[in-house]
Amino acid sequence: MTQSIYITSAEGHSGKSSVALGVLDALSRVTPRAGVFRPIARSTAERDYVLEMLLDHDSVDLAYDDCVGVTYDDVRDDADAALARIVERYKAVEAQCDAVVVIGSDYTDVGSPAELAFNARIAANLGAPVLLVLGGRAQQGHSETLGLSVARTPQEVGQIASLAISELQHERAALFAVIANRADADRLDEVVASVRHVVDAAAVDTAVVGATAERTVPVWALPEDRFLIAPSMRGVLRSVEGELIKGDPALLTREVLGVVVAGMSMVNVLPRLKESAVVVIPADRTEVLLAALLANASGTFPSLAGIVLNGGFELPDAIVRLIDGLGSPLPIIATDLGTYDTAVRIMNTRGRLAADSQHRYDTALALFERHVDTEQLTRELGVARPSVVTPLMFEYGLVDRARTDKRRIVLPEGSDDRVLRAAATVLARGIADLTILGEPIEVRGRAIELGIDIRDAEVLSPFDAVHVEKFATEYARLRAHKGVTHAQAADTVTDVSYFGTLMVHLGLADGMVSGAAHTTAHTIRPAFEIIKTAPGVSVVSSVFLMALADRVLVYGDCAVIPDPTSEQLADIAVSSAATAEQFGIDPRVAMLSYSTGESGTGADVEKVRSATALVRERAPELLVEGPIQYDAAADAAVARAKMPGSAVAGRATVFVFPDLNTGNNTYKAVQRSAGAVAIGPVLQGLNKPINDLSRGALVDDIVNTIAITAIQAQGSSAIEAPAEGSAS
Repeated sequence: MTQSIYITSAEGHSGKSSVALGVLDALSRVTPRAGVFRPIARSTAERDYVLEMLLDHDSVDLAYDDCVGVTYDDVRDDADAALARIVERYKAVEAQCDAVVVIGSDYTDVGSPAELAFNARIAANLGAPVLLVLGGRAQQGHSETLGLSVARTPQEVGQIASLAISELQHERAALFAVIANRADADRLDEVVASVRHVVDAAAVDTAVVGATAERTVPVWALPEDRFLIAPSMRGVLRSVEGELIKGDPALLTREVLGVVVAGMSMVNVLPRLKESAVVVIPADRTEVLLAALLANASGTFPSLAGIVLNGGFELPDAIVRLIDGLGSPLPIIATDLGTYDTAVRIMNTRGRLAADSQHRYDTALALFERHVDTEQLTRELGVARPSVVTPLMFEYGLVDRARTDKRRIVLPEGSDDRVLRAAATVLARGIADLTILGEPIEVRGRAIELGIDIRDAEVLSPFDAVHVEKFATEYARLRAHKGVTHAQAADTVTDVSYFGTLMVHLGLADGMVSGAAHTTAHTIRPAFEIIKTAPGVSVVSSVFLMALADRVLVYGDCAVIPDPTSEQLADIAVSSAATAEQFGIDPRVAMLSYSTGESGTGADVEKVRSATALVRERAPELLVEGPIQYDAAADAAVARAKMPGSAVAGRATVFVFPDLNTGNNTYKAVQRSAGAVAIGPVLQGLNKPINDLSRGALVDDIVNTIAITAIQAQGSSAIEAPAEGSAS
């Protein structure tokens, strides 16, 4: 049965979209088919950005047009007919999903009392319990971005809750939970207590409110966060109908936390610059423009979000050449509007919680996870854990496991924007503590330009004299048998891969993730020299965690050893089984070959047969079969014909390939043809975890690899094992 939740508020600008994102994210951890539905579209002229953001979530596979009920015009013309249409279209979405997040209307058209009542009526007719979102701020509008909004008192929030719950009672809608959003961070407990009192008083009518003898309606409070309501430079660009004429388009995601109208001389403008402000400059005041660019680059003035040139004047060629020579990435937007109209439009630009702003996205999820009991939420909705494990659910499992026992991971490539963006996500979600290598001013400066927050990361220069001396002494000791002198070692350890590896070796970090901008050899060679292999392991190898639609498999080795011997192949199998177990996958090992059982002969088959015997000798408790063909290992019907009675055939979870050529091509074929998510390569066999990234790695890939490395550093305790027949 599909479980649904209806998210509505008593007024506009309550931050309902960030709550909806948090709920959807929580549901996606425990159900393979999550959906979203918007009963009343915010606009017919343009697509609803809230709905688009939620549809962009990895767990949702629905078309935009299918997820919209009706328009405001439809409701005004005939409310009953609109309601019937909403129910009809919702049922079509419900049929495709295990859980649906329904997002109520946004108070963009009708009055708030009538709108809340209609939302309650919709919820009752959909049979969806209501998650009521209360606004914690007394003023709405862009002025909040400038810090001018006023927090409601706990009593005021309670009064709004009382009025809203009365509306829900009148329309016979069941109350599932209440979230006071954007509340005073210093009075969250008081806000919860005030709303709790109202909810308990209303629970006399238990059938309506949703409380029972066994269940108390949950009440949570989320604090205000300026970044979630601040507009981005892209939003400013839209508002002023401007054009980006200079600067890095990637920096348009940065939030704007203030406006400076530069209608005076350069000397008077500079002291008025503010952190993350947009500066409005008449396009004919080129001396002020150049001063703002130089101030932003100097490091001695606040870092700006961008510049808007108003008035429609063309910049002189000489000024354009000068700006190009400065090489500033700061976005410069040109608009034909006058100064007053430009400033007013910027002030009226509201922040959008959109999927293209990773910082805002991460901040919203982190706030929700920190202040809402997501396990209670999904449990009380009745969403049970399924017997399958989707790629997204597996990735969530990695994140949850990593943050239960946080470890410090070093990231040597602090000059790569992808690494910085991934670092911001890791820090916001509490996945791991981080050390980023690079010059602190450059790394932190670039993060500020990108509009991401890495304040909680340690940023360390690989040329730091104290560390270089310490690392050089240790490296010279380790490599003395190779004739490495202290002077040579001092030169070597400033290489970021060596520097990071030595941090792990000396316990200054628990693991390292690199390779986004370096070759595999450059990343793992220092590990071979310094970290070395774990006891009882002769080779370092790798696996990919292959997340299929309904289960997770382990493929090894697909990245390190070109043509392993029988002994090495046995090592790979034992290590891969241990890795599988570490990530909650019950290991059943298939030693792959072009022949199954005793049917084939030849050197390649004999190598696999010998390796299988070695595995059984070294790990007699391990379920292993080989030589075996892939189809016999993976398909139960084929297994019954080719290898009946085998405990592995048809049920294998760990696939060991006979050589790198086979393994590398197979994982890529499955990844591309079956739509599997390939997580890795995960290096195994080292004393401490070092993992390599693909140079084409996406931000999500880096985040996952950091989580994996943190889990490896935690030791052998496994995440909650999936049900039999799922990831196993």
